[in-house]
Amino acid sequence: MESKKVKLGIVGLGRWAKVLTAAAQASEKFDIVAGYSRSEEKRQGFESEFGIATVEDMQKMLGDTEIKGVILTVPNEHHLPVAEEVAKAGKQVYTEKPIANTLESGLAIEDLQEQYDIQVMVGHSARLLKGVRMMREAMDSGELGRVVFMEANFSNERALEITPDTWRWYRDKAPGGPLSQLAIHQFDTLHYLGGEIDSVASIASKLSPVGAEVDDQSMTTLRFSDGKLGYVGSSWTSPGIFSVRVFGQKGLMHYELDFSTWDTPDRLHETSLLYIQRGKDGYGKREVLTLPPGNMFLDELDMFADVCSTGEPPELGAASGNVALAVVNGALLSIEQDGKLVKIEKVLEESRARLNAA
Repeated sequence: MESKKVKLGIVGLGRWAKVLTAAAQASEKFDIVAGYSRSEEKRQGFESEFGIATVEDMQKMLGDTEIKGVILTVPNEHHLPVAEEVAKAGKQVYTEKPIANTLESGLAIEDLQEQYDIQVMVGHSARLLKGVRMMREAMDSGELGRVVFMEANFSNERALEITPDTWRWYRDKAPGGPLSQLAIHQFDTLHYLGGEIDSVASIASKLSPVGAEVDDQSMTTLRFSDGKLGYVGSSWTSPGIFSVRVFGQKGLMHYELDFSTWDTPDRLHETSLLYIQRGKDGYGKREVLTLPPGNMFLDELDMFADVCSTGEPPELGAASGNVALAVVNGALLSIEQDGKLVKIEKVLEESRARLNAA
């Protein structure tokens, strides 16, 4: 007998909602059964493309007792108010990354869990990529020896295309440019791989010819609590790339994928590369590892379905989402202070104090 699928709703029916809903079609754990947007045009388009009913009033969706969780793909500044409405209705919350537009709002979203006895999950799906998971397995098994250094890059050409009528043009909407829009993925990935991040230092510059307010290049160094070091680079003026490299005392691993297939993750393995290099004389003996098919968006939504079924905290929880955002904030502070090292714990403490004082 087939088990009953979890029923989910989705709020915000733009491009990313469609990417996630397309991935959801393959799930054996859940169905998206209702959608909401303030835009009638988006509601009609979503219904037409996926055959999923939409509602004109979000409260109607939240009043449906069969819906156990809600996926949020609304703009960052709306994450907190919409998440609060969902939590008040007693439903589990999935919100796209970053967890919120400000760290104070992110911490307020984290607080909803205790306030309303629900769980919040954040869509930091990059850590679910098969290459990243295989790196973690090699680290955990001891195959690489003690890991001492990590580096990552996430870049694309967005700053060559933006115009003043798009939100990414403005410093207050996209602080740090690729720092808050791309590097945040890698901050979470290296947090997953490397453990607690102690402090960050960052520099940035503006090289795009279009004249946007935002910086379009960033370099951030990380110091982990156990002593290992890391680096995250992000350019907004180059062809797309996502890469991670882990250095251990017995070996290193390198993973990179074709960013052009990011929205179709079930095909990522076809053009991605993962290799391991063992020992001091291993350059000529690098072993290219076979990457299995996967779909990070389906995997994260299946994880959310499990949250809705069990009420248990997910790996991609609100706390880790706030760490990634705190690293962004710390990097922005460092840029303002000419690359000074900034403690992540202090960033979180000061944001918590501002939230409590509000």
